[in-house]
Order: sequence, then structure tokens, then C-alpha cells
Amino acid sequence: MANTITAVLPSIYAGLRQVSREMVGIIPAVQINADITRVAVGQSVAIPIVPAATGGNVTPGATPPNDGDVVLSSTNVVIDKSKYSPVRWNGEEQLALGPSGQYNRILAQQFAESMRWLVNQVEIDLLVRAYQNSSRAYGTPGTAPFGVAGDLTDFAGVNRILDENGAPMFGRRMILGSAARFNLEGKQSVLFKANEAGSDALLRDRVLANVMGFDIGVSAGVVDHVKGAGTGYLVNNGSGEVAGQTVLTLDTGTVNTTGIKAGDVVTMAGDTNKYVVNTGLAATAGDIVIGQPGLRLTAADNTALSIGNSYTANVAFGPNALVLAARAPALPEGGDSAVDREMVIDPVSGLAFDVALYREYRQIRYEVALAWGTGAPNPSQIATLLG
Repeated sequence: MANTITAVLPSIYAGLRQVSREMVGIIPAVQINADITRVAVGQSVAIPIVPAATGGNVTPGATPPNDGDVVLSSTNVVIDKSKYSPVRWNGEEQLALGPSGQYNRILAQQFAESMRWLVNQVEIDLLVRAYQNSSRAYGTPGTAPFGVAGDLTDFAGVNRILDENGAPMFGRRMILGSAARFNLEGKQSVLFKANEAGSDALLRDRVLANVMGFDIGVSAGVVDHVKGAGTGYLVNNGSGEVAGQTVLTLDTGTVNTTGIKAGDVVTMAGDTNKYVVNTGLAATAGDIVIGQPGLRLTAADNTALSIGNSYTANVAFGPNALVLAARAPALPEGGDSAVDREMVIDPVSGLAFDVALYREYRQIRYEVALAWGTGAPNPSQIATLLG
């Protein structure tokens, strides 16, 4: 039996290499605040937002212009999840395995499975945060993108949304589900012809590199969104909703159990843009919030709003769109009853986990834990690729 966490660290890392892992795509792609400082659940972390730059005309003079000050804003990311995964053994169980070395091998894989479970929880949280805070959407609900050989319009469609929203041209990421990846690998031969793609990474190693400005990632946590059941909603504003508006006032709706849900893709009569709902409505009248930067066209009073079909939420985003704040769960002053604890970094996701050892009556219990929160400080840099 190991006396300290340090003694089992080789087993932990050996297990991480051996246990099958789901595809982790979005965690390595977002801004991660992974300081191991302990914070309590419910505590928020302020993420600074730098405003757009301005300038002026050059006018020669004795002194330079007295300008350049900015007012920084911020968005708060709340540490709203604190979870653990336990590993426990008693003396009889260890004795039953004998001196064959099986105990260390099994323990290693148990640690890996615990980290795997936690990583999957974080991955799904980030993907939900991304698509429910998206600005607009491109593609056809229910049809996996990239399904037409030689047609890369889906890349162009989401790039256009990000371009129009003013997202940076560098550092863009796209996270795809398995159906979209299948089409890229099975139909888009231009990507694996080394003489045309400039690399044989996809052909030889199944690595999807940069395509049309996107670093491609794949995730098993890509969400299947089920549309809201509401019908019959109309714009309820005598002067209409102007271009740039994100809060839309509606009436005359029929809720049909769910109304308009966060993540729904809605269109306005006479406007081909597909807007993503960030805050929904479960009443016959009221407000919804659509993604920044809001409406592209003015919607007159009584303009009909339609909810698009259910879809798979592949996402594309800029470098400052999403953030993950991850911490070790809070401890009381003086610590708890753990006899040892270490921070262990998962090489797949890059997250640092709190691994603790508790000695109980004739048994030992390890615990792998993480507290985290997600945020979308720049939602205008997020676009949804429908599938």
C-alpha cells in the first residue's frame, strides 16, 4: 500500500497513457485560468475585456496629444462546479490481488478513469457555453457539414460571420463532432492530398491541421440541441427592432411546453440571417436575447419569428471568445482530514487536478477533484456550424 500520493504518481501517469479517452477538443483551445489557488464554489473570477482601439489625425505640435487612456471592462466567470471522483480500496481487496503487481496497474487505470470523467464534464460545459452564446449560425440543421465533395463552403460561411462581427483573423478554432469529421475525412480529398494540402498529416496521422484559418479540433462532447417547441411569436415593438438590437420583445406566442430555448436558431421574416438565442422565453410574450452583435437588419413590428430545426452544434470561435477558470476545490483553514495531496496535470487536457489521500478504517480512499467555471467574454467571436 502506498504511503503518499507521491509514491503513486508513476501509476497515475501510466494510467493516463493507457486508458481510452474521448476526444478532447475545446479545452485546449480556450483561454485557461488554471492557477491552483483555491476558491470557493460561487466565487467569481473577473476576466478583463479590452475595448476597441481608436485613433486621430497627426498634427505636429510642441507636445504629443494627451490621450490613450482606456476604460477596461470585465466579465465575471463564476466557479459554479466542484466535483470529485473517488477511488477506494480496503486491505482485503489489496491482499486478494497478491504480489502480482496487478494492484498498481488497476489503480493507475482507476485514476485515469476519474480524470477522464472530470475532463468530459468540463468539455461539455464549454461546448454548451459556446453554442448558447453564439452570435449567428450557418448551415443546415440535421445535415452534417462538409458533405459535398470538394465544397468547403461551410468554412467560408462561419468565417464570414466572424469577419462581419470583427473577430480577429488569427487564432480561430473550429470544434467538430464525429459526423462533421467523417465528412472531412471521407469526402474532402483536397485535405489529404499532400501535393494540394501542403501536408500529409491527415492522410498519415489523421491530424486535421489549419484549414481556411481554422485550427480544427474534434470533441465527443459536441452537443445535439433539441429545438424549443414554441410557435407563432411576433415582434412586439411599435417602432420595430433596429439593426444591432440584441433584446427582442415578442408576443402572440404559443409555448407548447418549452417556448424558445437558449441555443435555438431563429430567423426573422425577410431576413436570411440565422440568429442564435442566448436567453430564451417560456411564456407567450416577453423578451429573448440573441447573440452579439445583434440583428443585421431591422425587424418591423409584427415581423414573424421562426425557430429552426434541432441540430448538432459544431462551433467556431476567435482567440478571446471563451474562457475556462479551473481551480482545486476550496479547503477549510488548516486543511481537511487528507493525509497527503498533490496537483496532477492531465497531459491530454492540460487541466491540473487535486488528488488527495484519505486514510479510513481499514481502507484508503483517493479523491480526484476539480472546481471550474466557464465564460464567454466575447460572444461576437462565436459562430455555430449547424449539423
